[in-house]
Amino acid sequence: MKFKPLHDRVLLRRLESESKTAGGIIIPDTAKEKPAQAEVVSVGTGVRDDSGKLVPLAVKEGDVVLFSKWSGSEVTIDGEELLVVKESDIMGIIEGKKKAKAA
Repeated sequence: MKFKPLHDRVLLRRLESESKTAGGIIIPDTAKEKPAQAEVVSVGTGVRDDSGKLVPLAVKEGDVVLFSKWSGSEVTIDGEELLVVKESDIMGIIEGKKKAKAA
């Protein structure tokens, strides 16, 4: 199934968080927080400004982004858990970050 977000919404795939701390301590799955980094899967068309002109979104498919911890709505598409957020919930694009394994 294909899913195309509307307007200023973005479809995200959470990225796997580290299972070890910098000191080498292994973090069990039950103690891990949901990661706040994600890969952009799909983006909406954008929003209209006051004059009616369509303003495209700043993120694009494939970008790795940092988003607000409690933002968005979790959805399941083809058995995969994804997140739909508004572009304003995305804090920024992480440049130079390679796509990691999906959570």
